[in-house]
Amino acid sequence: MIGLPAGTRIWLVAGVTDMRRGMDGLAALVQGALGENPFSGHVFIFRGQRGHLVKLLWWSGDGVCLFAKRLEHGRFVWPQATEGAVHLTAAQLSMLLEGIDWRRPRRSWQPECAA
Repeated sequence: MIGLPAGTRIWLVAGVTDMRRGMDGLAALVQGALGENPFSGHVFIFRGQRGHLVKLLWWSGDGVCLFAKRLEHGRFVWPQATEGAVHLTAAQLSMLLEGIDWRRPRRSWQPECAA
């Protein structure tokens, strides 16, 4: 993942998005459905119907970037809401892109209690 500048907000767009949309179509969706400025420097994440493909739209300061990731196995974890957006942290974005449930991350180990 490309390092994002400090203060960058990450928005997960709830619901299903037509993944045939490109930069302009997703930017229009950000403006119309979310009421946000797609050129604000924030990251907007969209998921397709089947759940194995996401697209990230980001204004880098000198141009619009469109990133896509497709999971070969499994699906991206998405909220149940059908509209609106959810704010994520950079750590949650990393988990999302790895196919990890960013809502309830669990440690793979438990610290031992000193008795």
